[in-house]
Amino acid sequence: MTAKLEWLDDPTVFRVGKLPAHSDHTVYRSAAEITQGESSLISSLDGTWRFHFAKTPAERLLNFEDINFNTENFDDIQVPGHIELQNFGQIQYINTLYPWEGKIYRRPPYALGPDKTYPGIFSDASDNTVGQYVKTFTLPENFNGHNVHIQFDGVEEAMYIWLNGQFIGYSEDSFSRAEFDLTPYLVAGENKLAVEVFKYSTAAFIEDQDMFRFSGIFRSVNLIAIPQVNVVDVHLKPVVAADLHSGDLSIGLTLAGDLTDTTAQITVNNPRGETVLDRTVTAEQHIQLNEAFDDVALWSHRQPDLYELMITIFDSDKQIIAVVPYDFGFRRLVKDDDNRVTINGIPLHLNGVNRHEWSPVGGRNVTLDEMETDIEIFKENNINAVRTSHYPNQIPWYGMCDEAGIYMMAETNLESHGSWQKMGAVEPSYNIPGSIPEWLDVVLDRAKSNFEQFKNHPSILFWSLGNESYTGDNTVAMDQYFKSVDDSRLTHYEGIFQNRVDEDRMSDVESRMYASPADIKDYLSNNPKKPYLNCEYMHSMGNSVGGFDEYVQLYDEFDTYLGGFIWDYIDQALYVTDEVTGKQVLRYGGDFDERHSDYEFSGDGIVFANRQPKPAIQEVSYYYGRYDN
Repeated sequence: MTAKLEWLDDPTVFRVGKLPAHSDHTVYRSAAEITQGESSLISSLDGTWRFHFAKTPAERLLNFEDINFNTENFDDIQVPGHIELQNFGQIQYINTLYPWEGKIYRRPPYALGPDKTYPGIFSDASDNTVGQYVKTFTLPENFNGHNVHIQFDGVEEAMYIWLNGQFIGYSEDSFSRAEFDLTPYLVAGENKLAVEVFKYSTAAFIEDQDMFRFSGIFRSVNLIAIPQVNVVDVHLKPVVAADLHSGDLSIGLTLAGDLTDTTAQITVNNPRGETVLDRTVTAEQHIQLNEAFDDVALWSHRQPDLYELMITIFDSDKQIIAVVPYDFGFRRLVKDDDNRVTINGIPLHLNGVNRHEWSPVGGRNVTLDEMETDIEIFKENNINAVRTSHYPNQIPWYGMCDEAGIYMMAETNLESHGSWQKMGAVEPSYNIPGSIPEWLDVVLDRAKSNFEQFKNHPSILFWSLGNESYTGDNTVAMDQYFKSVDDSRLTHYEGIFQNRVDEDRMSDVESRMYASPADIKDYLSNNPKKPYLNCEYMHSMGNSVGGFDEYVQLYDEFDTYLGGFIWDYIDQALYVTDEVTGKQVLRYGGDFDERHSDYEFSGDGIVFANRQPKPAIQEVSYYYGRYDN
C-alpha cells in the first residue's frame, strides 16, 4: 500500500488502513491494575517528538519516514499539543468563513457538479502547512509476543503514518480516535514512527466550527498490546420498563484471538456493590447475554446511579488473560405522542451549556484537571446538561458526565457553515454534504465513529448529527443511521429550521438557535410537530444573559419545552506574555495578527478562559436552579 497525496483532495478517501470504531473501554491485564488505574497493556507515546514544519506540501521533506533519514536538524515538539501554539504557523480564530476566504478560491469537490473535482486543491496548495513528526520507541518487554495497535485520540486534520518506513494508513476526522495495527512492521529494538499532518484536506469543508483553527497531534497517542483474547467491543443496552422498576440488560461482546478452551466471566454489580449477575460462558467471537431485573436503580441528573460490568477472560488453565470494567446506567427516555419528553417519568429540563473543549494554555488540549473543574462549576451553578459543541470530546469527559449526572447531547464532527451561509444570508449554492453522493460516506463514517465509541454512556440523551450544515439526503442518512442502531436516545439537528423540506425526515426535536421567547411560544402554541429545544440561546458575549427569566418560565407554560444550551460555556482565549508588563494576559481572536478573523467573538462564555466566573453565571445559576428537576 502506497500513500497518495491526492487523497487530500478527495472527499471519498477519508480512512485507509484504519481499524473500525469500537466502544471506549480499556483492557487490563488483571483486576489489580484496575484498582491502580493503569493498564500494563497501554504504553504512552506522549512527550517530546522530533518535528519539521513546512509551509506548503511542496516544501515538506520527502522520504522523512525512511529509517535512515537524518532528523538531526529537526526541532522538538510536545505531543499532545497544537502546532500553532508551539511557535509554528499562524494562530487564527474564525467563526463561519473558511480560513482561505478572500485569499484563495476554493469550492468543495463535486458541489458544483460531478465533474468539478479540483485536483490539487489542497495537495498543491500555498496555504496548507505540514507537520512532520518522528518518534522512536522500543516496545516494553511485556508487549513481546503481542499484536500491537496504535491509537491517536485526536489529530487535526489529515494524517499519514508510517512505521519503520512502511506505510500504515491515513485518517481524517480530527476529533475521533484513529486506530491502526502496527504488528506486521514492528521490529525488535528501536522502531521509527513517522506521522505527517496536513492542516487542510477536503475535511476542512466539514470542520468549519466556530473556533481557533489549529493543526497537529493535539490528543494523546498510545501503543496498545492486544492480549491473546481481546475484547474488541462492548455493547450494553439497559432498558427500563414502563413501571420504572423492572428492567432488562442486553450485553453484547465481540472477541478476537485464539478462543480455544477459553471462557468469559461476566458479572454486574449494582450501585450498592451487590452482585446481581454472575455468568461464565464459553468465549466466542460474539457473545450475547440478556438478563431481566425485578428492581433497577435509575440513573438521572439528581441520582446518577451506576452499575459496574466486569468482563474477565480466562485461558484453559483458568488464568486471567484480560479484564474489562465498564460502568453503565439504567434510565428511561421517552418522547410520547403528545411531544412530551420525560426521563424516568419526569419532564426533561435541559439547563445546559454548549462547551468547546478549551484551555487557555493548551487550546483544545484540555487536561483532566480542567475537565474536573468544569464538572464542579456545572454542579455549583445548576447546569445539568452539556452539548459537545461541535465534535466528539476527549473520552474521559463522557465518564465524568455519567458519574456527575450531566445530560449530554453528543455531537458528530460535522459543520459546513461556510458552504451555505454567506455574509449572514442563507445561500446554499455549493452546500455540503447536502445530497451529493461523494460526501455521503464521509459523514456516515463520522456518525458511526461517534456512536460506536460512546454508545454505552447513560449521560447521552441525544445524538446530534452536527452543527450548521444545512440539510439534504446525507444528513437524513445520518439520522436514519442513528435510529437504526439506537432506539434509546433521540436525534437532533438544527438544520431542519433552515430548510423545512427535510423536517419530517430527521431530528426528533424542533431545534433552533437564538429564537426569542415569543417565537418559541408561537411555535409551541400552534400544533407543534415536535418538542422544542434551543440548541443555542442566550449568546453570552459581553454584558449578556439579560431576560433569561423569559426563557426558563416557558417550562411552566409548555410541557413540550425542553430548555436548551447556552452559547456558550467558556471563552476561547489564550494566555500570552504581555509585551509591556511581562505578565500573563488572555488574548482573543484577532490579537495574533491573523487576518481574517472574527476577533472578540471568541469570547462568548459565562466563564473566562481560565474558568473564572463572569457576572452572567450568577443569573444562570439562579434561574437554572429554580427549574432543576
